[in-house]
Amino acid sequence: MNEQAARRTIASYETYQEAERAVDHLADRGFPVERVAIVGQDVRLVEQVTGRMGLGWAALHGAASGAMPGALIGWIFGLLNWLDPVVSGLLLALYGLVFGALVGALLGLLAHAAQRGRRDFASVSFMQPSRYDVVADDAVAEHAVQLLAQLPSGSSAARRSSRPRSGPTIT
Repeated sequence: MNEQAARRTIASYETYQEAERAVDHLADRGFPVERVAIVGQDVRLVEQVTGRMGLGWAALHGAASGAMPGALIGWIFGLLNWLDPVVSGLLLALYGLVFGALVGALLGLLAHAAQRGRRDFASVSFMQPSRYDVVADDAVAEHAVQLLAQLPSGSSAARRSSRPRSGPTIT
């Protein structure tokens, strides 16, 4: 793909699945989809609160975070045993899992205590665009618009760019 190529929006959709469906439609018609991109517009950060975070939950989250790396490191060290690497690997992986869980729980408790009650909740953050534009290189944009005009309407019908951007917009 040429990074310098001028591009223009050929359609806009409310959901990523609709934009993906449009690009799939282009691919099915033999369109050079390597000249197309899906661009999330008006991105916002959403932090979804998943629950309260007390000392018990902080220790549990820390233990879960430490257990897997501990098991992996123990397993790798166990494989270095020349006499019986399988048994050594499994045994040291078990020791590493326990040690990693204990260290993780301790670090989780310390991190939660360091917050001093300012953040007594757990959350997950993600980026969420308000719409998804399908853009194409100028040289092939008209052809893409023609092909997208043939796209069977799904959950929402295509609208011309003169209308509001509340659904897919083909320009």
